Amino acid sequence: MTLVKSLDANPPGPRGREPSGSGWIARASGMLTLQPLLAAAFLAAYVLLEWVSFIHEYKGVPITPWNPGLGVMFALMVFAGPRYGAVLFAGVIIAEVAVLRTHLEWWVLVAIAAIFAVGYGTAAAVARRNLRLDVGLDHLRDIAMLLAAGFAGAIVVGSLLPLPLLVEGQLESGDLPVALAPLLVGDFIGIAVMAPLTLRLVLREGLVHARALLPALPELLSWTGVAALLLWVIINPAIPTGFNYFYLVFVPVVVIAVRHGLDGACVALAVTQLALVALLHLYGHDAAAFTEVQMLMLVLTATGLVVGVTVSERQQAQRAIRAVEDLLRKRRAEAAGAARVNLVSGMASALAHEINQPMTAARALARAAQQILRMPNADLRRAENNLATLVTQIDHAGGVVRRMRDFLRRGQPHVSTIEIRSMLDDTLALLVAAASTSNIRVEIDLPEKPPALHADRVQLQQVILNLVRNAIDAIGPYRIDGRIIIAVRHLELPPQIEFRVIDNGPGIDQELIGRLFEPLTTSKREGLGLGLSISASIVESHGGRLWLESTSPQGTEFRFSLPLESPPA
Repeated sequence: MTLVKSLDANPPGPRGREPSGSGWIARASGMLTLQPLLAAAFLAAYVLLEWVSFIHEYKGVPITPWNPGLGVMFALMVFAGPRYGAVLFAGVIIAEVAVLRTHLEWWVLVAIAAIFAVGYGTAAAVARRNLRLDVGLDHLRDIAMLLAAGFAGAIVVGSLLPLPLLVEGQLESGDLPVALAPLLVGDFIGIAVMAPLTLRLVLREGLVHARALLPALPELLSWTGVAALLLWVIINPAIPTGFNYFYLVFVPVVVIAVRHGLDGACVALAVTQLALVALLHLYGHDAAAFTEVQMLMLVLTATGLVVGVTVSERQQAQRAIRAVEDLLRKRRAEAAGAARVNLVSGMASALAHEINQPMTAARALARAAQQILRMPNADLRRAENNLATLVTQIDHAGGVVRRMRDFLRRGQPHVSTIEIRSMLDDTLALLVAAASTSNIRVEIDLPEKPPALHADRVQLQQVILNLVRNAIDAIGPYRIDGRIIIAVRHLELPPQIEFRVIDNGPGIDQELIGRLFEPLTTSKREGLGLGLSISASIVESHGGRLWLESTSPQGTEFRFSLPLESPPA
């Protein structure tokens, strides 16, 4: 029923505070419009169910072994608040006068209606406020609290209801045990069967639950038909021992509860209860037989509800797990996308870092060549040397871009056989301009016959360039007699080549040593902090390692080693 959507289905917030401002006004206006419709609908339902379910009376007292109207009204009071006890009060009076044709005095009638309204209204309020009952009945605890509140209300009402009847003389003290048993059982079974059904399929998101059951309707009808058939056999007076087989009715109800959870169990129990009452009435069983069978029905109802809510809880848990898994997959996809973006960003930063110096050197050489050619007596040989070095710098920048692109695409370096002396001579040619500007002498210390090395030539040059340029930047403002040594050593155990870059600069700040090879770590004002991180990655991709050997105010030494292996086939 969508007309109850705006009702407060849960207790108010802390200290009973209500919404403020225009939201409160809109909510109050909706409540004023919907409350009369809701009250009228449930009042009509209560009177109709009283007419359908009324079978026996005891000495003129309307005592029935099943009270479905009470279950519907109790669900409304739990859902929307005990103020709807007024609807139950009016319903009792109307049903007594119009349906049951009571002969009770008016004050007794009012007292009975008040006992029903106050007793069950108080039980609903306790369940709603104190027991914190979730009206969605999504957990076993909620079903237990609902049944406990209903049973407590039945005890209270059953204890108080005889009082006005005793005073009026309608009952005698000896009638109490006979009258109270069917009254208590009838009220409680009405609440146990109809209250969960009303809360799940009428009030709290009722359309959602009802639509979910529509595909299973043929199956539900089949199993409830089996239950009705079993009841027909059990209740039939022609089979004296039929009641002994009542436990067979558990099978279809439990199957439905297992298959369709709490919603299916509620429907199955309601249909089973209707069939049971109809058959008992059809075969003319007395009130004692009704009460006896209803005691069995209570056990069946409790079993069906417990199984149903347990299955629903498990289904909810599985849906929650699937939702979390879907969210996790979504987050992983987002993380993968972010990683790809970071990779592209890192590549761009790395390229900017690596080609910055050769392009800066090329620009300086081009300007120097321009200045030479503008002079009256131009030194063409010097200009030609500058242009040749400029081309070398540009070729190196292009090689860096090409090799890094290939490396990122394949994840592995492009290995070839490298003659170490030639590679270092070419590397030194790229450093002459920067070293000369800072008055720094760069020396190469090589064995007489260094072994051939199998590696990516451009990437290896890049590592040496990074280390030497860092040394030049460190020495430049510190001293005028700067010196950098690029030494190569052939180690036997294990077979490897070790490169050493040694400078006489100021050393490295102790605060940076622990995170020297982490990205974005730099002591340069305009540095990106990527050089050593990229160099370490290149060396590691060749199966080697890069480390800081020593640092002091007298200088710094970096080393990296590469294994001597045969080139891949």
